[in-house]
Amino acid sequence: MMMNIPSITEMGSELIGRLHGPFAFRFVLQPLMASIFAIRYGVKDAREGKPAYFWSVVAHPAERRELLREGWGHVLRVVILGVVMEVLYEIIVFKAIRPLQLVLVVLGLAFVPYLLLRGPINRIARHWIGSGKQRKKAA
Repeated sequence: MMMNIPSITEMGSELIGRLHGPFAFRFVLQPLMASIFAIRYGVKDAREGKPAYFWSVVAHPAERRELLREGWGHVLRVVILGVVMEVLYEIIVFKAIRPLQLVLVVLGLAFVPYLLLRGPINRIARHWIGSGKQRKKAA
């Protein structure tokens, strides 16, 4: 039995089609939820004096696994929700599950925003916290 594997063009078209199909709200909901977690943990990192998250993942191979595990744990609920919504979408639209597209969409909507935002939030919070301390010293 042969599997019907979509071509790269078909896959691209199917990925773009998700923007207007059922469950399109997840393209706002999942990144928003991941961003909330990035803000929460980025501010926590700033208070604890930790370096930017993504930079630490890239620059410190010895700590990479633990950092990714930590981040994954923070957004796990968002990822699970994303998997459920994506599986439902694929069953409704394609009558089949497309595993590669499932992984791309879920990670792209849930983990990537967290990964990209946590470090800049840390820097912004560190600056904000630092300027608050300077104002207290001046008073």
